Amino acid sequence: MFIKKGMKAMVKSTGMSRRVDELGRIVIPVELRNKLGIGEKDPLEIFVDGSSIVLKKMNSSCTFCGSDKNLIPYADKLICPKCKEKISKLN
Repeated sequence: MFIKKGMKAMVKSTGMSRRVDELGRIVIPVELRNKLGIGEKDPLEIFVDGSSIVLKKMNSSCTFCGSDKNLIPYADKLICPKCKEKISKLN
């Protein structure tokens, strides 16, 4: 599992392994899905980092208020215009 710390990615072993089946699929253990809040049919982004494959749960709502309207990327997160305005006033 990759844990983002600023620009560095730290690798944490889970002690679990799975085999790729004949169709190229793997099963993500239920313990990890529960811990990371990944449900059935949730979309995951797939990244390649060197020789590693990284899966990331796609977020389709504002990180702060949960709105799903007019989302914009901000610091690697999705936020709504109202929250962006609030953040800009903090500076």
